Formats: sequence, structure tokens, C-alpha cells
Amino acid sequence: MIEREHDMRDSVKVLGMVLSAMPMGEYDKRLLVLTRERGKISVFAKGARKPNSVLLACSQPFTFGTFEVYEGKNAYTLLGAEISNYFQELRLDLSMISYGLYFCEFADYYSRENVDETDTLKLLYQTLRVLAGNRLPLLQIRAVYELKMIVLNGEGPQVYECQNCGEKEGILSFSLKKAGMLCDNCIEKDSYAFRVNTSTLYAMQYITSSSVEKLFSFSLTEDILQELAGIVTRYRKAYVEHTMKSEDMLQQLEKGFLNE
Repeated sequence: MIEREHDMRDSVKVLGMVLSAMPMGEYDKRLLVLTRERGKISVFAKGARKPNSVLLACSQPFTFGTFEVYEGKNAYTLLGAEISNYFQELRLDLSMISYGLYFCEFADYYSRENVDETDTLKLLYQTLRVLAGNRLPLLQIRAVYELKMIVLNGEGPQVYECQNCGEKEGILSFSLKKAGMLCDNCIEKDSYAFRVNTSTLYAMQYITSSSVEKLFSFSLTEDILQELAGIVTRYRKAYVEHTMKSEDMLQQLEKGFLNE
């Protein structure tokens, strides 16, 4: 238990993950913590930048555990923490830390204060576990995470029926305009719609409908992965009205991976 002296009478405990940490003053930090119970909260970690601070280790991005905080008028103050996962593996590799920070920024964009963020927190935690385990292509982890996060927030594509006529068979064309699939009879109604591989459609259906625990339990061939990632990227740019600051680094990394 990491703990600092404070009046504990008004403290609360929340399960969460540090999304970002910003220096404040000479020795303090301002943390954004995604919590299960209270959504995204701003937490001040006093003295956390001092080398001997008991709050130093628990005030870093990716840190997951139970945080004890004191609730003030406009923000919280960190009193202590019981950390269950520091995700140290992510800090040892440029690619992993870049993806990890991007996933945290994505969660930051969608999460809100005083809202139950159980699903968002669970998705972020599970994604970082898979990332740290280094057992799936980074491009796949990103595509799955982005699509599922968009779905959880009610903005996902419709991939089970034609978005023009409701037909459930032969829906092998994707329409950004309609935010979903079109059947062969309706593809002519959208000149920008494009055909997708059946396996890519199955992957999108699996991602949108599966529980977070099962999200990363499948593999893809290189061509299907490229198609899936391309669709998710185009959809995100069309329907997510925000550009992540950490995306530039990912683009450089992915161009390097694709050229290997």
C-alpha cells in the first residue's frame, strides 16, 4: 500500500488507470485517472515528482489499481494506492509505449466525469494486457481497440444488415456514407461504397458483438488485417471528430512495419 499522511475521513477508493500525468509546480503532478466508479477524474499528486516520494511510482501513465483520493471542490488529491499492474513492459519499447499512450488518449477522449466507465476501463486494461504480451500484430490490436471503443460509445458501424433495405444476405460492400454495409442490390446507391472480403466482414461482426474478454482471441491473415485496419481508420476519421495528438508517432511506426 502506497500512502501519504492525510486526513482519511473524507477519502474514497476508486478502481482505475492513470491515463496521463502532467507536471504541476515544482514537485507535483496532475493526473487524469479513468475510474470505474466516477468516470474520468482529475487528481493532484502532491510531491509526486520528488525522487523519494511514495507517490512517484503510482503517478505514471498505465498504472492500474485502487486509488485512495480526497475529494475537493474542483479536483481530487491522491492519498495512496494499491497497484496491481504497472505495465512496466510497455515502458521498455518505443512502439509499445507509443501505442499505449495512444490507447489512453483515445479513452480520455471518450470518457466523462461522473459516468459509469466500467466498459471503457475494462477495454483499455485488456488491450494493454494484450499489447504487453506481444502476441498479436500491433496493427490488429489498434484496429480492434478503435472499433470496439467506437461501438461502446454508440457510434459504431452497422455490419449485420444492409443499411438501405435491411437485407441480411450478400452484404459485402461497405459505405462510409451509410455507416455500414450495403447489399449487392443497393451498392449502386452509393458510388463511394467498396466491396470487402467476407473474412473482413466476419472480423468486424465479431469485434462489434463480442465481450471485451474475447476480443483478441482470433488471428487474421495479412491481407485481411490490412483491409480491416483500413476500414476502421477511414471510419474513425469520418465519425470521430477529434485527432489524437499521439497518432503521428503511430503513423510513422506503422509505415516502418509495413515496409519491412
